[in-house]
Amino acid sequence: MSDKTYDKQHPAFFALLAALIFMAVGPIVLMFVNSFKLDVDIISGTGGLLFLPTIQNYETALCDVLWYELDHMDFCSLKFGGAFANSLVIALVSTFLTLVLGCMAAYALVRFKFMGRDTASLTTLMVRMVPPAVLLVPVFGLWNNEFCIGKTTMVGELIRDMFGGRGDICLAGTHSGIILIYVAMNLPFVIWILQSFIVQVPHSLEEAARMDGANPFQIFFLVVLPIIKPGLAAAAIFTFRIAWNEYLLASALSDRDTKTVPILIVNNMSEFNVEWGVIMATGMLLAIPPIIFTLLASRQIITGMTAGAVKG
Repeated sequence: MSDKTYDKQHPAFFALLAALIFMAVGPIVLMFVNSFKLDVDIISGTGGLLFLPTIQNYETALCDVLWYELDHMDFCSLKFGGAFANSLVIALVSTFLTLVLGCMAAYALVRFKFMGRDTASLTTLMVRMVPPAVLLVPVFGLWNNEFCIGKTTMVGELIRDMFGGRGDICLAGTHSGIILIYVAMNLPFVIWILQSFIVQVPHSLEEAARMDGANPFQIFFLVVLPIIKPGLAAAAIFTFRIAWNEYLLASALSDRDTKTVPILIVNNMSEFNVEWGVIMATGMLLAIPPIIFTLLASRQIITGMTAGAVKG
């Protein structure tokens, strides 16, 4: 028998742990259960866990992508499929661009010596402290007025002749406009977090690669990036979740064709017509991509950590 003895934890510790788990998992379980209830069961509150489950709420949420007609509704007003595609494109593209620009900027701030390097590094972190609400009015004005191809230009006249309308092309109401502001919003934090990983990369590895004839791009992509894979995965999780769940800026910069899932859920709620079952179903569908992305990125974190192990 083993002689190891373990200190007994105080019962209050387990009570606190159970309370934290309940607060974290409870709302998710409640949303999952209510997504299979009808509105009459949710509002009455008498069903509890004993009810007849139905997938009607999920059918209503996915009515624009289902291949069969629904008997309980005549018109599909909830375009979840289009909003889901918009959220996926915006989140993935903004995450990719943020990581590409962020790792290059972080490498330059760590490895290159130039005037104002420390100031630039501190400024990038201070920019992240600016609340998104502060950017709402100036970005909306710039995206609708300054960064536009006017109808008086040659390109604007060509677009007006071919497609009609004003002939103006602005960033507001486009995927590019939303992606650009998400990249600018998340880039400072990605630069800051990747700096701590690049600092830990030994100079000797880069010197050895340089002695073997590798150019600066080969050193960066083939030597540095594989080592900082855990940092890239952590930054990707943070950036993707921010871009996926962001509502304030997207509500001001998107239009009917580029709205994301958070905007769709809020717009589906009104004072006189609240479909709670459909809202719960869309909330569960909204939570699936971040969970999958986090699991995939977490595997990269573990792989990167174990790849650095040295055999004795």
